[in-house]
Parts: sequence; C-alpha cells; structure tokens
Amino acid sequence: MLDEIRQQPAALERTLQSELAAAQKLRQVIEKRRPRCIVLAARGTSDNAALFGRYLLELKTGIPVSLAAPSIITLYGREMDYRDCLVVAVSQSGESTDTNLVLESAKRQGAITVGVTNQLDSALATIPDHLIHVQAGRELSIAATKTYTGQLLTMYLLAWALGGGIDIEDLKGIPAQAADALEIEHQIQECADRYRFMESTVVIGRGLNYANAFEFALKLMETCAVVAERFSSADFLHGPIALVEHQFPVFAFVPGGATWHTMREMIAKLRETTYEILLITDKSNAEARELSRRCITLPFAVQREELTPIPYIIPAQLFAVYLATEKGLDPDQPRGLTKVTRTL
Repeated sequence: MLDEIRQQPAALERTLQSELAAAQKLRQVIEKRRPRCIVLAARGTSDNAALFGRYLLELKTGIPVSLAAPSIITLYGREMDYRDCLVVAVSQSGESTDTNLVLESAKRQGAITVGVTNQLDSALATIPDHLIHVQAGRELSIAATKTYTGQLLTMYLLAWALGGGIDIEDLKGIPAQAADALEIEHQIQECADRYRFMESTVVIGRGLNYANAFEFALKLMETCAVVAERFSSADFLHGPIALVEHQFPVFAFVPGGATWHTMREMIAKLRETTYEILLITDKSNAEARELSRRCITLPFAVQREELTPIPYIIPAQLFAVYLATEKGLDPDQPRGLTKVTRTL
C-alpha cells in the first residue's frame, strides 16, 4: 500500500497523457448530443470517486448528476429510463457485476456510455461506447490508493469533455502537487503515533472534499480497524456533533474557498468540547492553521478549491498506513477483504 501511494505522481502523469485523446473523442460526441443528466455507477472506493464526480460535474456543467443504486436493477428487476443520459461506470477491477449491469442496461436504451477502469482486460472494458483507462499499473494492495486518485483525475477529464471550463494546464500541475504532498510523509508518520489507541472517529468534509471524507474513513476502517463515521459539516452540525466529547478525535479537510466559512464555524463549536481536531489543509489557508493546534499542511498553496481533492487525500492515505503500523496491523492484509468484490 505504501509503495502504491508513492507511485501516484507517475500514475497520474500517465493517465493524463494517455487519456486526453479518449476524453477528446467523448467531447466531440457530447458537442452534438448533450445529455440531460449524468448517472455514475460504482461501489466501494470507486463510489467515493463517483461522489467527487457528482460535485465536480454539477459544479462545472450545471447538468444534474445522480449516483446509481445498482440493486434497483439487480435485485428488484426495474429497468431505469436512461434515454438522453450519460451513464458512467467506475470500477478499479472492471469486474463489479452490478455496476456493469447498470452500464449494459443504459447501453441497450441508447444512453452515451463510459467506462472508467484500471483493467483493460476486464468485463467493464468491453461494454461502453467510450473507455477511459486509469493508467495506474497493477494495484496489488487490497486498499485502493493510486486507482482512487486516478479515478478522481478522470472526473476532471469528464468535466472537460462536457465543456465544463476545466483548464488542461491546471490538470498538468496535479502530478507535481501529488509528488510535493509525499514530501511530508515523515511528518505524517510522527503524527500517527498519537492516535495508536484510537478506536472510533469522525471524518468531515464539505463540497468537493466530501468524497475525501468518505475515502479517508474507509481507509481507517479497512486498514486500522477504526470505526470511522463520515459527514459533511452541515449534516454533522444537525445532530452527530453530540457524539463528540473531550479528546474524541475528529479529522477534517479544510481548503480555503466556498466551504471554509462553514468549516470554520464547525471547528469553533468542536473546540468547546474536544482538542483532538486534526485538519488537512494547504498553505493558502493560514486561518485554519491558527484555529487548530494540529494540522497536516501541504507544503504548497492550492489557489482554487476544485483542485484540492487529489493532493489532500494523499496525506490521509499515508496516515492510514502508519496508523495501522502503530496499531500492530498489516495494512496489506485487511481482515475479511479481497481485492475484487463482486456483488449483485
């Protein structure tokens, strides 16, 4: 897992260089046939990438985006009306049976179909009209890392294909930011030691980093045996904040930008009950570093919030690896998990 976290800058570079042409072909189709809605189908970590896609695509295109519920088709036998839709299946292995069935159903109805996968020899790769190949290389770790950030990158390419005002030059800077994020690995290793006895926590994000809250919590559950709930700051303040007592650990992604004022209000409330608030931020948000005694700060400034999710998740991935080690667990052998999960 640690090796694959460190491979992410190169994997992101390969994906961007190789898949821009595929995104260009999709863009040409969409210019002639703009979808009325977008549906993203995924499970597990890929579903967290799809959750990011929902925020990014709606923000950049104004097209409504839905996350598919595959069991509507697989268990209840109900065909959905996917006419005039763009339907995207996201899967690391390409062998998620239920998401593949969603894509097959959409294709039968004439939807524009896209597959996003790391495996060209998978079932998913044979189904859609358009394929975006996450060029992460083979992922051996059960806990996905490099495929997650690769999938986030494909969501930017989808937004670009949909005419969403994404600047490709901005995307070209992401691999370097991922490399810079790895430079604080030693700091994160030292930070993880404090949390070795943690058994439960909450992880909070908002907007474009809401998906990262889900992904960080998933990694803590998978590799560290920590019960990790995840919330948006808005939902958290509506009730779950009552969970928090003295020294209860809370983790939060806090970029500057549109979400910062609500996150700042939440942090102020949390400080009344706990000092165990660990923020993940970057150098552009000096106020966040002043509000909390504990911050993981990326060694650079990210000027626009929409570009934060990939560099922000890397410290969280590293934290999960080192916390598992502190707990005497093997992050490469999570209990009860296999690399490929097939569900209906």
